[in-house]
Amino acid sequence: MEISLFEPRIPQNTGSIARTCAAFDITLNLIEPLGFKLEDKYLKRAGLDYWPLVKLKNYPNFKKFKESKNNKRIISFSKKNGIYLKNFVFREDDILLFGREDTGLPNNVIKESDSLISIFMPNVELPKNGKKGVRSLNLSVACGIAIYEAYKQINFKKDNKTSHDLK
Repeated sequence: MEISLFEPRIPQNTGSIARTCAAFDITLNLIEPLGFKLEDKYLKRAGLDYWPLVKLKNYPNFKKFKESKNNKRIISFSKKNGIYLKNFVFREDDILLFGREDTGLPNNVIKESDSLISIFMPNVELPKNGKKGVRSLNLSVACGIAIYEAYKQINFKKDNKTSHDLK
């Protein structure tokens, strides 16, 4: 599995995601342009001292990224009418793609992906009926939720321990 960020803008989010990728031993792909420099102090601080454990790859644009991943499924994440995360079945070599913090993934990128996933939020903003709620999850939180669910599905049989096993 790999995590990919399309044109990320906030260094702290990317640093936190890099730290999660290091914890799960998965590659982090950054698709440029970035909203910060890789030397950014906030990026480094959010990743703490785990940067040597991060498998980081940069791509100059989405086209080059997609060309390099031609035999793998690209699974896009968006609040826009995707399959709910709990209903999707992940594979070991899936690439989980997340959009910019301010605009998400553009429609052309979503169309070039193999699937579109949404993370259920019970208190979502509904403009049609005027209900106030949350527009979206923080990027690093959404990545953490997705990584955990995908990892759980893929590794459940290999690492299946229950609370009974820990006694």
